[in-house]
This record gives sequence, structure tokens and C-alpha cells, in this order.
Amino acid sequence: MAVMCFWQLAYVLTLAMAGFPCYLAAEGTPYNFTIRIDCGGSSNFTNEFNQTWIADQFYTGGIKVQLPDQQKFKFSQEKTLRSFPITGGKKNCYEVGVPNGVYYVRMFFVYDNYDNETHAPSFDVSIEGTVVFSWGSEAWTEDNIKFGAYSDVFTPIEDSVATICFYSIGTDSPLVGALELVQVDPNCYNKVLHENILLVNYGRFTGGSSSFGAGMSKETDITGRAWDTDLDFTQSAANRVVLTTDQGIKNANRAPNYFPMYLYQRAHTLSYEDTLEFLLPIDPKLDYMLWFHFAEIDPKISASRQRVFDIVVSGKIVFHNVDIYKEVGNYAVYDLQFTARNLTNATLSVKLVPHTGAPLISGLENYALLPKEVPTDPIDVKAMRAIKRSLLIPERMGWNGDPCAPQNWDAWEGVTCNHGESKEILILTHLVLSNQGLQGSIDSEITGLKHLLSLNLSNNLIKGGIPEGLGKGLLRVVDLSFNQLSGPIPRSLSSSNLRTVLLNGNRLSGEVSEALYSIGVTGGYVNLSDNDALCGVPSLPACSLLWEGSHMSIGSKVAIAFGVIAGVALTLVAAYIIIKRKNSEDYKFGLPHKLASSGRGTRYNRQKSRPKYEGDSSPYVRNIFNRSGY
Repeated sequence: MAVMCFWQLAYVLTLAMAGFPCYLAAEGTPYNFTIRIDCGGSSNFTNEFNQTWIADQFYTGGIKVQLPDQQKFKFSQEKTLRSFPITGGKKNCYEVGVPNGVYYVRMFFVYDNYDNETHAPSFDVSIEGTVVFSWGSEAWTEDNIKFGAYSDVFTPIEDSVATICFYSIGTDSPLVGALELVQVDPNCYNKVLHENILLVNYGRFTGGSSSFGAGMSKETDITGRAWDTDLDFTQSAANRVVLTTDQGIKNANRAPNYFPMYLYQRAHTLSYEDTLEFLLPIDPKLDYMLWFHFAEIDPKISASRQRVFDIVVSGKIVFHNVDIYKEVGNYAVYDLQFTARNLTNATLSVKLVPHTGAPLISGLENYALLPKEVPTDPIDVKAMRAIKRSLLIPERMGWNGDPCAPQNWDAWEGVTCNHGESKEILILTHLVLSNQGLQGSIDSEITGLKHLLSLNLSNNLIKGGIPEGLGKGLLRVVDLSFNQLSGPIPRSLSSSNLRTVLLNGNRLSGEVSEALYSIGVTGGYVNLSDNDALCGVPSLPACSLLWEGSHMSIGSKVAIAFGVIAGVALTLVAAYIIIKRKNSEDYKFGLPHKLASSGRGTRYNRQKSRPKYEGDSSPYVRNIFNRSGY
């Protein structure tokens, strides 16, 4: 059993306090998570089908919208939406903590001219870094604009967070009206979801007279699926006959697919022996998994060979002499599955061609086999999320979801990504956030970006220290100039890989290592000018013995200096009083022996902290310590 994390417990408690049922399980299955979000909605509710919907949450940005003509929408979750204006960045997401597993994800989209712009927005939708839906002029039919449409996908989730992102095309504002996540059996649909594949619904219909399914009718589907009527797909409406039964169907509602019994209690057949054809819109660049659902519910069929037909897909016979009664008898589930590959047309033709009797079908599913896109290295993702928090990245930069994926979207602003050596992962190689008005600090997680080649955070208002460890790995360029950084320069910024280190215009203090200085001596470029109190290498003040190796703040050092001066003054006053009282020539005023020897030691160590470099006077030495800019 999966362990419930803190936020899930909080979610349950929220529902409990609001008086809602506190189940997380998909009813009737052993899988333990379901959540339905009323995007744009302000309150929790339970609908007529006993489904719990929660008020809008888990989003990264955007605004709530009440649709102007709510009366025409049948369900409460369809009457509001969340819009993501471009001012909040090109990419916004819902990030929902969930147990790892396989999920059925369904979304509702509607425009209804809510902004009076008469322009339905163009945008992409991704799940777990893979683009699954594209809403453009072709998708926004007149009905979809006015009344909306549902889209759904089966997807694995492996990082305990379901990340659903919306990416603006041009300057349009993406939107979403409802979001549902239902955990399902990981072995569903022949375990294809174990193979880095997502199943995108390109048509799921029943042979019955009307649509049914989760949240749509009292006849439900425990995995969350909704089944449309086949009238939009059939080419045989004239002689269409719908058979129905109330008799139980053997092997319905069984793991791992849990196909509902109601699906098999309805069937589409013909009034006479003829070909039954369906036309399914597709993207021919993809492969498709077709699931055919049958149950012989015609009481006139009582023996084999009374109803026999072929299944033809794109002109090819894929199943020959299908005889439902022969295989399973009557009132029993009979399913067939076929994968269509190497398609060339935008419409997939499916025909049931009879040999004996009229063909019959209970339902059909058509799923695009969408390969999961290459994700970003999880270590890089963790580091970037920490950097986002610590640098107080503004919403306008759109730092949401995966920093690099999907690859046909722009990466996070300021981020450059490339394929890793294995080509199965994306890595961050450059991070450029100069002149962004950032006011936070640099999180130590930045050292987790092991593939980073260059880092530029210059000309911001970043405070705090430079993390120890920054500069190791592959990093060659570090530009932290013109910020408000303080404290010492970490030893890691002396790495032999670094060729450019720009720390000028900050409040740094302490000893500069000879290794950092040597970067400029050996052909690199180092600029440490305009800092508070750096010392220890040529062109900078020498560090006293007290200061050498110290990582104290400037205030602490000033306090110690005043303390030493006060101590010396008190010693002088005490000596003067003693001399006056004794009124004797036996005492000669002088510094204590240890203080005098310490002074000599300090001068000696100053000389040692300034090693002579052969190239000190060479024009190729590119260290800058005492001038502004670079």
C-alpha cells in the first residue's frame, strides 16, 4: 500500500472539515488516489454522481474566470476556468502531489468568448514533460468554443508529482476548465504504459444510443473514462440498430482494465447484412492502439457461425472470421486489440465486413501511442527548483514544470539545455539571469548542476554568501558581478576548470586564494574590484596574521580591531599609574615582550602571503582588483 504523504493527508482533512467524503481511492479498484479539481472554482462540492470536486488549487499562476453564460453548461465544473495570461510567463502548470503509478487524466476546455476578444487561444498542453494536446484553430470548432470538450490520456507518473503544463502560442492565454486524476491498474492496456508510452484518446465510443461514463451519467466507469456515442464516427447511420439488455455480462469490470458492464449491455448492429464502418480522425505521424469490445447480447444468436465477420483497418484484414458466440458464448465479454502502424492518412478507416449475419460491436477505443519525451536530469530539476525559490524568480519568467522539456517548447527563461551523453536525458549547460532584478540569495543546491558550463547572475540585487562548492565540476565561467554578495570567496572558485571569474561590484571580504589569482595569470580572466575587504594577493592589501584564513565579517573584524586598541590603551594607562606611584627609575616603559614578537611575526607573514609570479608584470596577466567594471 502506498504511503500517504503530508499534503495528501492535508487534502483529506480539508475535505473532512468541509463535510465531504474523505476517500482517495478510485471506487471499486485497489488503487488509492483520485482527485478532481474545479479549475477557477472557489468552493468544494459533491455532484449528483457522488463525485467530490475541490476548489481550484495546485496551480502556479493565472486567474479565475466565471463563464458569462453558465446556464448552458450541465455540470458545475464546466462553469468556471483558469486562464493563464502571458504576463505570468509562457508556461504555467498544475503540480499535484500523487502516489507514483499509472493515471487516467481528463481535462475540460472551453472558451465561450469569456474575454470578449472573439479569439479562442492557441496553446499546447503537456503531462510529465510530454505534449499531449494542441489547441489551435482546428481543435476549436464552433461547438468546442461554445460548449467545451473533454480530452484525456493515460500516463505513468514516477516522481510523486503530476505536472500538467500549459504553454502559450504567441501571446495567447492558455486555459483549462477542469482537471481529474484517477489512479488505475498499472497493468492496464497490455502494460504498454510500462514502456515509456502515453495513451492519448483519439476516440472512445459505445455502441449504445447515448454517451455514458464517470461524471456524465449514473452508469459510471470506475477508472474515470467517459464513452461517447458512436454517431459521430459511423458511416452506417441509416440502417443502424441498437441492441440493449439488462442481463449481466460475464467478465465485465475485471482487472486490469475494468471495462464497465454497461458498455457490453449495449451494441450497435445493422438491420440487414452490410458492412459497418467507422472513420476515426488521427495524426498519421503516430501509431495507434485499437481496442474492440464485443458481447453477443442478441437472443436470436444461439450457436456459432450465425454471426461471422472480418475486421478491416485501413484496408487490411486484421482479424478474420470473428465469431463472438464461438469464442465466449452469449452475454460474455470478448475483446480484441490491434496496433496500427505506418499510417499515411489523417482518417483511420475501421470496417466490420460480414460473412454471415450483420456485424455487431459494443464499443471501440482508439489511442495514440505517444512516446514519452526525454526528461531533464532529476538532480538538475531539484537544483533548479531550489534556485527558483532562493532567487525569488518572478512569475513573468514562467519557471514552471520541467526546466527543459518538452523540447519543442522554450526552456525556462535564461536556461540552455542539451542532451546528456546517453541521449536519454536532458542536462542544463548554461544559466544566464543577468539584469532580472533578482533579490534573493544563491542556494547551495546550485552546486548540484554538475553539467553547468557557464553561470551569469550579474547585475541583480542578490544577497548572502557564495555557496562553497560552486566552481567545481565542468563550470568554466562564473559571473556574479554587481550584486550585494558578502562574506568570503569559497575555495571552490579556484577550480582549475574555471577560465573566467567575475566577482566585482559586491561586498566580499577575506583572503583571496593564490589559486584564484593564478587563473588570471595562466590566461583566464578574474575581476575582484569594488569589494569591501579582499586581501592577500598582488594589487590587493596584505592580510595581517589576525586576518589570514579568517572568514569573519567586516563588522567582527572592526570590533576586534577596536578591542585591541582599547586593550593597548588600558595597558599604557596602567603602566603610567604604576610608574607615578613608585616614583622610581627602576621602570622603563615598553611594550610587553609577546606583543612585540607578535608584531615581527606579522610582518614576516605578510611577505609570505605575497608570492612572486613570473608574469606579474606581463600584459597577459588578466587579474583586475582595483578598478570598477570589466
